[in-house]
Amino acid sequence: MSIRVTGKATRGMVALTVVAGLALGVAGCGGGGGDDAKKPDHTASAPASGGSNPSTQEGQSDTPLAELKGSDGLLLQITSAQRDSGGFVTVNGNLKNDGANSAAVPSALSGNETEIIRNGRSLGGATLVDPQGKKRYYVLRDTEGRPLTTTGFSTLKAGENLAVFMQFPAPPANVSEVDFQLPTFSAATIKISG
Repeated sequence: MSIRVTGKATRGMVALTVVAGLALGVAGCGGGGGDDAKKPDHTASAPASGGSNPSTQEGQSDTPLAELKGSDGLLLQITSAQRDSGGFVTVNGNLKNDGANSAAVPSALSGNETEIIRNGRSLGGATLVDPQGKKRYYVLRDTEGRPLTTTGFSTLKAGENLAVFMQFPAPPANVSEVDFQLPTFSAATIKISG
């Protein structure tokens, strides 16, 4: 029970910090004519919450929302995509080595943004795509550029399972389905709850 309370308290603090960071970011914008159409604003300030631990795994069913196959027997099961009142979506899942041998987790999962790569191996390359709104949402990061996702893994032994999470800015409230994409994995459409 104390783990669940701690998870909710941590999530609440992250949400509060994200909202405060977004407010400061908006206040600091000069409104200059940048090229906003090519890349949406997707950064926010939030504390790193331990990096490699999922923020919460509650509210999940036994049946995953989606299963994505990757290289070398890697399988990503998306178990939940929860919209939070703080303005973000947390995607939880399990990264599993379904192969017979140990598998090196591809560095491509971190994406190609220098700021994220500089902070080590992560799932920072994940994106959510709203096909109707034609908008792509990137993994949030804290003020030091660390992605708000599971970090610090490199190899999974045969049969090993790793609980993972990723946090994104929330699409508009009327958007309930998005395409989840992660480099080297197949894409899948997932339903957002909450």
